[in-house]
Amino acid sequence: MDVRNIITKEKIISTLKSFGKIRPKISHASTLTYASLTIIPLIAFVIRLFPIRWEIDPTTGKTNLLLSEFDPYFHYRFTEYIVKNGFIAWAWPNQWIDYQRWYPQGFNVATGAYPGLSMTAAFLYRIISMLGVGIDLMSFCSLFPAIMGMLACLAIYFLGKDIGGKPVGLLAALLLALHPSYIQRTSVGFFDDETVGIFALLFFAFLFLRAIEDTRPMESTFKYALASGLFLGYFCASWGAAYYPIGLTVLFVFMLLVVGRYTRRLLLTYSITFGLGLFIAINIPRLSPNYLLSTAIIPVAGVFSLLFLAEILKTMPTRRLKALTIIVFLALIVGGFAVLWHMGYMGGMAGKFISVINPFTRAESPLIESVAEHRISAWGSIYYDLGIGIIFFIAGLYFVIGNLNNKNLFLLLFGLTSLYFACSMVRLLVLMAPAFSLLVAVSVVGLLKPFIALLKEPPRISVKKKFGLESVGKEFSGSAIFLIFLILMTSVAFPSPKVYRQVYAPTTISSGSLSMVPSEPVQEWINMLYWTRTRLNSSTVVCSWWDYGYWLTVLGNVTTLADNATVNGTQIENIGFIFMSNETTAIRMLKRYNAEYILVYVTIYYDRQRNTVSFANIGGDEGKWVWMAAISGKARERFIREGLISEGEMWSSDLEAVRQMFGNYSLGTSWHDSNRDGRVDDGELVTVEKGQNCTIYKLMRYAMERWTEVQQKRGSPSVQLQYFSEAYIAGLENDGTKYGGYVPLVCLYKINYPPED
Repeated sequence: MDVRNIITKEKIISTLKSFGKIRPKISHASTLTYASLTIIPLIAFVIRLFPIRWEIDPTTGKTNLLLSEFDPYFHYRFTEYIVKNGFIAWAWPNQWIDYQRWYPQGFNVATGAYPGLSMTAAFLYRIISMLGVGIDLMSFCSLFPAIMGMLACLAIYFLGKDIGGKPVGLLAALLLALHPSYIQRTSVGFFDDETVGIFALLFFAFLFLRAIEDTRPMESTFKYALASGLFLGYFCASWGAAYYPIGLTVLFVFMLLVVGRYTRRLLLTYSITFGLGLFIAINIPRLSPNYLLSTAIIPVAGVFSLLFLAEILKTMPTRRLKALTIIVFLALIVGGFAVLWHMGYMGGMAGKFISVINPFTRAESPLIESVAEHRISAWGSIYYDLGIGIIFFIAGLYFVIGNLNNKNLFLLLFGLTSLYFACSMVRLLVLMAPAFSLLVAVSVVGLLKPFIALLKEPPRISVKKKFGLESVGKEFSGSAIFLIFLILMTSVAFPSPKVYRQVYAPTTISSGSLSMVPSEPVQEWINMLYWTRTRLNSSTVVCSWWDYGYWLTVLGNVTTLADNATVNGTQIENIGFIFMSNETTAIRMLKRYNAEYILVYVTIYYDRQRNTVSFANIGGDEGKWVWMAAISGKARERFIREGLISEGEMWSSDLEAVRQMFGNYSLGTSWHDSNRDGRVDDGELVTVEKGQNCTIYKLMRYAMERWTEVQQKRGSPSVQLQYFSEAYIAGLENDGTKYGGYVPLVCLYKINYPPED
């Protein structure tokens, strides 16, 4: 018995010793990779949290997270509805019509909105709520973009690793984490479609490219194709820009056919991906089955037909039979499309998407052109966004062309198409961010490879000199690597710290929608929305320019006539007409909507040295009036037919004509330039009577004079309002010392309708 115990003890001791000898075999490269994959997403997340500093109440020290821009407030409202009522309550059994927006017809959320972002946020919010995390929905939605920005950096790592190895993946992830345009669209508060769109785009590309790899088993191809189809459907359900990954993939597959790289695996992947992705898309109420017949989706069927043709041709024994098959097949395809077009089954794309492909069409639509993020990108803004990294971007194109395998072909098309669309529309610079990051990473890794090889094992390289030969050693390689590092640093930090300036930008509402970064959080809009929320009812109709509709509905809890959804161009034209016509005409249009209040936003500048007050034009309606006039001018004939205004009184949609009619530089006034040399005659202003009689000018001027009355005791306003009376003006208490002398005034007026005859 003792012997057995001794043997057992020896076995236990020997087993423990053998465990002690086991050491986890992790290479230095793997350690660096895992460490980088921890640090880079952490950097991406933390840097996107910087705008929180603007959400801290200076009086109480409490953080009150709000959303940025305007559209995120609708997505929040949608998410809130899902959290309260269920994941499909917005579409079934009854579609949700939001009557606080686009009064009086309301807004059908089911057929007018993409549910992907809101459903994702609601799902995650319910999970963390079940886990006991105490956070309100507004704060969670505000943090959500930073979370998705972090996840997108992980997604681009996997895509980059498949394209060029781990170094490319890691560098691409770091570049995306620090990309100014992507930071802007995923920082705290920017709860918009791009947050999930870019993430879905990267994972879709990663999965699709894996699915068509020739070395992969067919079972694996099938799984990756299913996953890529799911992500494509998710993208379609989340962002209207789904046309881009669809078109990019169709172009990529077509190019594979052109260069003779057809495989049966490609046909299988394409069929499963688009079959599942478009099946999900057509079940989204906003898209419906009509989505399949839109101009941008028809090429999907065309390329599928070519793939099917390529498969058939493989079985044809003779060239003559192949040629006959091609002719018949193409005739059927062209004939089928022609019949569908003639019968009216093929739909077009929305004007905004057409304007991306052909930006010159925007001149015909002031409604699209008036949105700053829809304008054509200036070269200066592109360079500011990309910096000297443009050089590496071009070099990256060279490297992928030099080794044009399937993945590099996809990256080449991704880079070129995203560059075109980014140049076409400012907003789409965010779409270029992942392509730019990948190509720059490919370029940097490609440039560094020979120098790193020299550092590891310096070869005997000689350079012919005038007086002999000198060897090139490690010093040369180290200097080259350090130089590339410096160039990359200048792209991020010099000549100005672009990344930090971007992340320190406050949310739009915390900056009062000013086109400047104030010295402290701007409270005027927040004060106005608190006033409407506590003093008015949710059914109270407030007329304002369409920019502010989301804020008034979600935070102010009142009913509005329009918002940034632009679902009813006629109603936006009517609102522009209200503001640009005189009070008598405006009141007739306001009566149609039974509006009770009208709101304008004006910014003024107080020059303390000269003791003068003037319109500032840094984000208020004093700079937006020209678009109100141009948009309403598109409905010139309609307003004349309706008897609202005569032929001579109505204005056009031409911006220059509008400025001449209402005032060139400031509404109601015009610089006198008799020599037409661009210089003012004696610095005098010429009064433009039509501009000073329009409703918006009188409401803004009244607010300016009210401020001078309160702050400078100059007497009551000289502007006589006929049908409007002051309800509340946020900002009158600002003495002009805050925000660098700029004073934002958010002005709400009660509408006093004349008695009916």
